[in-house]
Amino acid sequence: MTTVAYQGEPGSNSATAAHALFSVDGEVACTGFEQALDAVTLGDADVAVIPVDNSAAGRVADVHHLLPESGLFIVGEYFLAIRFDLMGVPGATLDQVECVRSHVHALGQCRKLLREGGWRTLVSDDTAGAAREVAELGDPRHAALAPPAAAALYGLDVLRPEVEDDPDNTTRFVVLSRDAAPAPDAGKPTMTSLFFSVRNIPSALYKALGGFASSGVNLTKIESYQIGAGLGASRFYVEIEGHPDDERVALALDELRFFSTEVRVLGVYPADPHRLRA
Repeated sequence: MTTVAYQGEPGSNSATAAHALFSVDGEVACTGFEQALDAVTLGDADVAVIPVDNSAAGRVADVHHLLPESGLFIVGEYFLAIRFDLMGVPGATLDQVECVRSHVHALGQCRKLLREGGWRTLVSDDTAGAAREVAELGDPRHAALAPPAAAALYGLDVLRPEVEDDPDNTTRFVVLSRDAAPAPDAGKPTMTSLFFSVRNIPSALYKALGGFASSGVNLTKIESYQIGAGLGASRFYVEIEGHPDDERVALALDELRFFSTEVRVLGVYPADPHRLRA
């Protein structure tokens, strides 16, 4: 049994991912990502389940800025199919709706429905929180875009099910812990996440990443982040397919370290089966 911290309220997609991953003994629902990470750091939770990117909306803002400073390790990943229902108070009808509430990402992922309805929108801190707000208002003019679980949790009626623009809409979550998990055996589908900062020399990034190309290591993600107020130094977040003990990966990491001032492995963890789908 595990105590899990996540950003959002009960009934949110993060809560759904947490329950899919763990036999949850306790939940720490947090208002922000930083609070969820702090809950693990301070020992109030065993792990945090945090979204990092979405197939429709791209990367989740701020998360990668928080990860290197958290001191936590990625120990797993999970891909969740995202579904949104339009829900209102009991007895409400679509004709009565004037305003739709949800998180900004959810509003952006249900644009077709919102254009069709011509409704006013209000941004909430969380999708499940939007459902709670509608339930508390008790006004049939207000509806929420929220995960299906939120309707039963907050006593709402589903006015339109599965209203997301993209039926393949998927969010990737990572699991963070105070301690690094034992790495999977080399040879099994494995992901490695790391941060690095390159030296201040010409073509440093090109040279630092050259080892991955020459060693045939697949780079699935690379993102850059400015450090501090200056514009000279950047930190890079990278995800690769492979285990650091694999010969090809080890050679690529050696070359990366040669051209970098800092290389920090954030986690070595099993690749989610979703990655193996065609």
